[in-house]
Amino acid sequence: MTNPPTGRLFTTATGTDLVLHRSFRAPAEDVWASITEPDRTARWFGPWEGDAGPGRTIKVRMAYEEQEPWLDVRIDACEPPTRLALSTVDESGTWHLELLVSGSDGGTELRFVQHLESDAGIGEIGPGWEYYLDLLVAARDGTPRPSFDDYYPAMKPYFEGLRGPA
Repeated sequence: MTNPPTGRLFTTATGTDLVLHRSFRAPAEDVWASITEPDRTARWFGPWEGDAGPGRTIKVRMAYEEQEPWLDVRIDACEPPTRLALSTVDESGTWHLELLVSGSDGGTELRFVQHLESDAGIGEIGPGWEYYLDLLVAARDGTPRPSFDDYYPAMKPYFEGLRGPA
């Protein structure tokens, strides 16, 4: 059984932000390593290769997607160990993502933000990010990987309900 969804939508001046969070009993630097080091991202998202740095583009393999496609990902900002901003363009459009890490009292909070132009497709996007963040938790905890079938379509109504009335 999966955890309940954590996603929330917030209206911004340029569209909508999808925000999800996870908490870890680990130092911020260790959580940062899980989202930035290629051998550790391979455990929950996919490996990456290239010369990483702000303004540069790396190649990321989406290891948990059909056919494990490689994706060009631009690093828009990298402020260790607190903020990583990324963008990518694919057949679904342009994706702007931020991972925000904050630590306190032996624990660390990871806030994942996707900056969206609109909330269209949120019923598919939200469950996907919940799945990937739970893959991160499983990789860090050494627990079994979740199944995407437990996230989609089960969480679709929750995320569509965040949109509010039309």
